[in-house]
Amino acid sequence: MDFNLTEEHQLIRESVKEFCDRYVCPIADEVDQGPRFPAETIKKLAEQDLMGISYPVEYGGAGADYLSYVIVLEELSRACATTGFTVECHSLAGFPLLKFGTEEQKEKYLPPLCKGEMLGAFALTEPEAGTDTAAGTTTAVADGSEWVLNGSKIFISNAPVAGVFIVFAMSDKSRGTEGISAFIVPAGTPGLEVGKHQRKMGIRGSLTAEVFLKDCRVPKENLLGVEGQGGEIARMTIDGGRIGIAAQAVGIAQAALDESIKYSQERIQFGKPIGTFQAVQWMIANMATELQASRLLTYEAAWCYDQGMPFSSQAAMAKLFASETASRQTDRAIQIHGGIGYVKGSKVERLYRDAMITVIYNGTSETMRMAIAGGLLS
Repeated sequence: MDFNLTEEHQLIRESVKEFCDRYVCPIADEVDQGPRFPAETIKKLAEQDLMGISYPVEYGGAGADYLSYVIVLEELSRACATTGFTVECHSLAGFPLLKFGTEEQKEKYLPPLCKGEMLGAFALTEPEAGTDTAAGTTTAVADGSEWVLNGSKIFISNAPVAGVFIVFAMSDKSRGTEGISAFIVPAGTPGLEVGKHQRKMGIRGSLTAEVFLKDCRVPKENLLGVEGQGGEIARMTIDGGRIGIAAQAVGIAQAALDESIKYSQERIQFGKPIGTFQAVQWMIANMATELQASRLLTYEAAWCYDQGMPFSSQAAMAKLFASETASRQTDRAIQIHGGIGYVKGSKVERLYRDAMITVIYNGTSETMRMAIAGGLLS
């Protein structure tokens, strides 16, 4: 059993860390405080082939494995969770195209996505349909050579800047999740409207909005997969996305540990650094241990994905543990920093806000526990 990263993976980590030190970290506070979308960073990531790192070369990607993608997300999120999350949401549109798209669909949409010429958005969640996708009310009705979409979506990240949306709609409500179909909807399609950016507690620079579909017509060739396969497409994409969220949480937790170690060595109380006090040492020891466990769970899930093995339970475990670890890590980081950590604008205050969403989106911790238990008890 080998726990060492390959030389290629190590080089990817080092290059992305160097990239972050140069381009991402210097504007992370500005992105959060603005808040503003880091468009210049996304452009630079595309120039480094990082927007499509795990996609095949023939579609404009870098041809790396999924673990490489996870390492990229981890390092980006360590520097700026907004940036890591934007890349992760972008992939939620790309991966279903890669796995379920026709050759024509792949050739049309994947190259501009991989090259960062446009961003993707994954439009599944509705005001009354989160985890319960069967409760969705967005409809798709066949009309000659077109599908007509009507409904609304909520919490759609990248929506204001997306060039293409993967939209899920009920093509046969009577069949529940088996009646969901997925559609490729380019931005600018008549009847597709993006609402205002929703302000958030954390990852503030990422753009999230409602999406409205009113008699939105797309050609029949824009059906992704086959009719009724949308539930399967959504599940597969969400499972892979959970590994990505776990990687984001690992990056945030690593940043919290880094800041805590640095501060505990610099802050002097009672004539000595606070890192010499047992209470602080125990907090840092717990942080380091939980972080390593989170990283190994996340890498295992990515490895299973790369091997073509079942990875749903591994993804849920990684997402559950890593996200709750990030939440605890950032809480401990503020405790170590004391009053200064509670001040608006301090890095650990930003990390605390960014960490909280990881236990919610792409399935709450409670949903993860249900998924894990379901796999064990079925």
